[in-house]
Amino acid sequence: MSTRTEDADPPGQLVAEHRMVDGICVVALSGEIDLDVKSVLSEALHAGHDAGPPRIVADLSEVTFMDSSGISVFICAHQDVSGQGGWLRIACAQKPVLRVLEMVGADAVIPSHPTVQQALAD
Repeated sequence: MSTRTEDADPPGQLVAEHRMVDGICVVALSGEIDLDVKSVLSEALHAGHDAGPPRIVADLSEVTFMDSSGISVFICAHQDVSGQGGWLRIACAQKPVLRVLEMVGADAVIPSHPTVQQALAD
């Protein structure tokens, strides 16, 4: 099953598509992640879970920009799912996005993988 969430206001549109892979929710995000789409990102990371502890892979291969508000949402989502016995992993972050994650140390808190397959298998 795949679901799609969109912010109503381009050009900073963030699109999220959900699919399940072996009980793991893969959230494919595309667009820019900034303060304007913070609530859309939060909703996307909290939607589409099966029963049991949430396990989420955020596919950032199509995310071209992320600021500190996006980092904040990811940290909150990580804390939320960890508190439920689940996990959140990041996959396929482009260099500018990965650099932001590394600069603030978020990559030390939330595992980041070069591919979705590696994030699923970890």
